[in-house]
Amino acid sequence: MSLKISPLILLLFILWSSETLTQNLYLTAVGTSEKETKTIDSLGYQQTFQDYMSLDLEVKRLKKRLNTLGYIESELRHLKKQNDSSYLATFSIKHKYNTIIIEHHNLVDLSILKLTGFLNKNQQLVIPIEQVETTLQSINSEIANRGNPFSTLIINDIKKIDPKTLSGSLSVSAAQSRTVDKLILKGYEKFPKSFIKRYLKIKTGQTFSLKKIKEKTAALNDLVFANQIKDPEVLFTRDSTILYMYLEKARSNTFDGFLGFGTNESTNKIEFDGYLDLNLTNNLNYGESLKLLYKSDENDQQTFDLKIGAPYLFSSPIGLDLNLNIFKRDSSFVTVSQAAKIKYQVNSKHAISAGINSVNSTDLLELPTTLITDYKSNQYFINYTYTKRQNYELLFPVNFLFDITTGFGNRTYETIDERQSNFYLNTFKIFNLNAKNSIYGKFSGNYLVSDTYLENELPRFGGINSIRGFEENSLIANLYGVLNTEYRYKLNNTIYVHSVIDAAYFENQIANQKGKLFGFGFGFGLLTKAGLFRFNYSSGKTENQKFKLSDSKIHLSLTTTF
Repeated sequence: MSLKISPLILLLFILWSSETLTQNLYLTAVGTSEKETKTIDSLGYQQTFQDYMSLDLEVKRLKKRLNTLGYIESELRHLKKQNDSSYLATFSIKHKYNTIIIEHHNLVDLSILKLTGFLNKNQQLVIPIEQVETTLQSINSEIANRGNPFSTLIINDIKKIDPKTLSGSLSVSAAQSRTVDKLILKGYEKFPKSFIKRYLKIKTGQTFSLKKIKEKTAALNDLVFANQIKDPEVLFTRDSTILYMYLEKARSNTFDGFLGFGTNESTNKIEFDGYLDLNLTNNLNYGESLKLLYKSDENDQQTFDLKIGAPYLFSSPIGLDLNLNIFKRDSSFVTVSQAAKIKYQVNSKHAISAGINSVNSTDLLELPTTLITDYKSNQYFINYTYTKRQNYELLFPVNFLFDITTGFGNRTYETIDERQSNFYLNTFKIFNLNAKNSIYGKFSGNYLVSDTYLENELPRFGGINSIRGFEENSLIANLYGVLNTEYRYKLNNTIYVHSVIDAAYFENQIANQKGKLFGFGFGFGLLTKAGLFRFNYSSGKTENQKFKLSDSKIHLSLTTTF
């Protein structure tokens, strides 16, 4: 016997089945009174669902929401199916409690509980019911930050004190406190280990806190030779905690040079000057630095400056900086300075140092003079440096610098021995107005305090790195201060233009001279594949002098990073 089904009937059956399977379900939630129903409606629950599982989850979520708001005695009376697509959930929400007083029995450090803001004079936690869950989460999070990431907080023995207040007892289920047992570097495995211990202050055996570790590794953004690829991660095993750090080595070597030319007032001929500046950083993976500067300018002046920095010697918190400087001015004199200082890096931004500077100057003139003569000096000095970087900004990676040095010692020439003091300040700040506009301000100054002065010991200034519009190191003074300002406008992330407005004040007791200097001009910077190319056109003048285009200076420089 065979059963034949009409194609039309089969089609109608399929359409009916499809409609049945895709039919929406509807939820209505009510209370045991009109007042309770209004309270439930005010919560704004979901009413339409694709399947029964989603509807059931929403009912449970609604029940939890009522508990959170203080209706802790609420209960679901029943969830009934009214017809093929409608369900009715009936709740008895009962009484609302506003506050719970929790006894903690000193199971949690008071310093953690005080962070909640709910600790009363009796050292009890008095928490609004609506904030109990978030408060316990914040307490638990702080416990985890202090070395116990697997702790659990539970409120037991909940009792009713009055119609609006509950009491309870806090219990802590705490696993064993965790410490950092092993550190693994990924990406840049040769990252200097001393920087992890001293600079980041992360070491094995210390209490584990992922929050603090992330705060510490953020200091990597202040290093020029390494970057953090992503946040650190942690692997927990039964008996150990392994920390993973993801780093990459950054290009930090720079080569800088500039070419300047201007018209000589005496000969009316164009003269050239320039310098080479080489900075090598972390090439041996110890965080070390080597800076070499050689400068020759139109005043027949030559400068050789070598600086070597070795941070965290033998994994100690102390570093050593050495400096050799040789300055020769035509056939007048040559001065050799040697300095050594010990340096303590407080953190990624602050550093203090102290050292000694020895100077030996030789008179090269055939005819003796009282202004230039042989002398020797020794000075002890202390230095403080604050540096705030903005490495995301390729054109201006340093936002704020404050560098101050003070020294004292003796200077001897012929048979005369005199005490001297020296004060030096170099600081600048970039004020970012918005993404394209910024203002740059820099102040540098030097003050040599002495009973008498020699020309070959006076500080020198002037030029592209001092007051612009004047020849390099053409100005000498026992006291000077230079203010450099620029308004900068970024055309894009690789090109900017800027103004040049400089001012200076100086005193030269040898020449019994005081004066004000000004420099005006403009310039631009261009970030290319070869490096940062800078152009400056500036003209300088004294207080009572008019500007002359013939005295203008053009400075070109290219800083290459490799």
